[in-house]
Amino acid sequence: MSDRKPQDKKGPHKKKESILDLAPYLEKRMRVKFNGGREASGVLKGYDALLNLVLDGATEYLKESEETIKTGQKTRQLGLVVCRGTNIVTICHKTVLSRYQILSFSPNEW
Repeated sequence: MSDRKPQDKKGPHKKKESILDLAPYLEKRMRVKFNGGREASGVLKGYDALLNLVLDGATEYLKESEETIKTGQKTRQLGLVVCRGTNIVTICHKTVLSRYQILSFSPNEW
């Protein structure tokens, strides 16, 4: 028998670095868009290198109908939530939304 340890083909493991630095936005209200058209906002309490987010006081913005991606005025209170980074499409600070109205059109409105 050999006393050799199996070698890792990738070499020594490096700590994953986040592609975004969200530290300046901690304790600030953020709006998040997800795959499938869902949207939510809340106070950013934490994040990790995979961009999993923790939002407190989260509110979900419900879609007007199943046929459109446009969110309506109806909301649902969620409280404390963990947003999986692989499902996040857009992260936006709340003040940016108030300065630049982000428009979403359904194909019927073109």
